[in-house]
Amino acid sequence: MTSLLRDTLREWADETRVPHDLADRALRRRAWKPAGVVVLAVGLVAAIAVSAVGLRGTQPAAHDPQATMHAATGVTLPPRPSPAPTDVRADTEHSPPAKLIAAGRMAVSAYYTTRREQVSDNEQRIRYTWSLYDPRNDGYEETAWAWVDAAPGLQVAAVLEGEGISKRLGILDMNTRQILKWIDLEHPVGSVSWSPDGTKVLATAYSSYPDILKGKGDQAAPPGNSPRTGYYIVDVEAGTADYHELPPMSDGMLTNEKIFNGNGRQDLGWSLDGTMLWAPTSTMPDRLFYSLDGEQREAPKRDQYVDYTGISATSPNGRLVLGRDVPADPVGGQKVLQLHAWADDDNVIALGCAGSCENEFDNGMVLVSVDGKRMTQLTANRDTNKDGAWRWVLTPR
Repeated sequence: MTSLLRDTLREWADETRVPHDLADRALRRRAWKPAGVVVLAVGLVAAIAVSAVGLRGTQPAAHDPQATMHAATGVTLPPRPSPAPTDVRADTEHSPPAKLIAAGRMAVSAYYTTRREQVSDNEQRIRYTWSLYDPRNDGYEETAWAWVDAAPGLQVAAVLEGEGISKRLGILDMNTRQILKWIDLEHPVGSVSWSPDGTKVLATAYSSYPDILKGKGDQAAPPGNSPRTGYYIVDVEAGTADYHELPPMSDGMLTNEKIFNGNGRQDLGWSLDGTMLWAPTSTMPDRLFYSLDGEQREAPKRDQYVDYTGISATSPNGRLVLGRDVPADPVGGQKVLQLHAWADDDNVIALGCAGSCENEFDNGMVLVSVDGKRMTQLTANRDTNKDGAWRWVLTPR
């Protein structure tokens, strides 16, 4: 294990952020320099990209041949807007934003803040507070849900009842704020994620609350193991909830494995076409792929992802791919820290520097052109290293 990886993991532990925000932390592994937008031609990326997930040193997937299928009453989902809006929406006066943030094909569907609770002398718990886009006032509404994910199109959201892990998953009409259907589950789940086509919900199951830190004050760190037990695939329109076992990855700091994850929260995600699932790692490659039934598979050869997210790194026209690391020298005078998503074929949603980039944690969302010559501020800058800082979630419009 390299000293760079050790330093990165130590930084993550010190910062006590959870894997939902893993992309922000992972990209800090390089020596930070303000940088400009970089995109790579698809052919070049394909030539150097890893096309299959290495299996050596990983735990095999535990596939449950008797996966349980629970019947429910199906829900008729509202249609997605067609054509989808593509305008640019910004709110640079409020932090967190009071009005919708959007650019091209993507929008900030929700955001969350975290806080620590000292639950015992040697244990802390990280709690989430979610705010969800509200079409009624074109802003955001703070919620009491344990977890929130808006479906593509921003018409419905999947929510978890309670404050921690939950056995009750709701489908929320975002326009009326009414629950269309509650789905009761046998196994408690800690997160929800919509499939790319907006018809299914992936819910990651845990035996106990995953966001636990051991220790006191700023010295508290993840315990090095995860209580993940498996996952549900909920077909919302068909009204079924299919459960499969899938144990967590182990902590490579303890087992010397090359591909590992020692975080408590190990939420699963969808492949770009929705035909496979992926589990996050703390390493590179940043994910392992599985069939919908939980069997480990090779990575899709043509898929390119923004690190530690389910967002495609390939431009909508298929010609360009967002680079993993931005170059050391600014392009066109525009300085950004991270590239998050394509707004369209010519513009990228990115994390922009505040001021002269003297503090990488002082940043905000920007829209920057591929050539780096145009940049539009989308949100107010905020200190992401401060407790209570808000974190956005991007969703196709």
